Amino acid sequence: MVRKTKEEAQETYAALLDAAEQVFSQKGVTNTTLNDVAIAAGMTRGAIYWHFKDKNALVQAMCDRAFLPMEALLNEIIETPDKDPISALKQLDIHFLQLVSGDKRQRKVFDIIFHRCEKNPDLPFFENEKRQRAECMAKVEAIIKSAVTQGKLHPDTDTWIAMQANHAFLVGIVHEWLEDTSAYCMIAHAESMIDMFLAGLLSCPPLKKPMPVASN
Repeated sequence: MVRKTKEEAQETYAALLDAAEQVFSQKGVTNTTLNDVAIAAGMTRGAIYWHFKDKNALVQAMCDRAFLPMEALLNEIIETPDKDPISALKQLDIHFLQLVSGDKRQRKVFDIIFHRCEKNPDLPFFENEKRQRAECMAKVEAIIKSAVTQGKLHPDTDTWIAMQANHAFLVGIVHEWLEDTSAYCMIAHAESMIDMFLAGLLSCPPLKKPMPVASN
């Protein structure tokens, strides 16, 4: 009986997240209430408050579920230090683009974040997202640092700028593609786009700027 209750609770939790994705996509995060989500899921407000303290917790859970596959791959790469770092970065970047373009849930969640999630100071989600993004980007920089250590990149490579460029490249592609997903097939072109970026990184990496000499 206990096991069945847990399974039912998980089913309810998943159904509420599914409903949240649908309503957020239609109305935007700011204009959506928890009651809207409960109605879309065919449940009572009590059901939604049983699982989520507030809308911030609901948004966070929605994003956590969508980001889980990407986080799992990133952690797997970090925990395999002998893996070629450039190949690892390529694998990670391609996986991200293909995941967003090939998975309807991923595509919907990123569309919500980029286009339907107004910056609202009343939503602590943005602070949590900022912290989680920083943690993720630090792991990507660790991969780039490994490429420098292994001699794959120039020893004076500015790994922080390289990481920022990689992040901006990916986010820019996804942000623009979501504006018009019919423009091209991202799954088909993901690898060639990443190869283009990595070719530039390998041939002309950003180098650390010398510290300015203080004048007397």
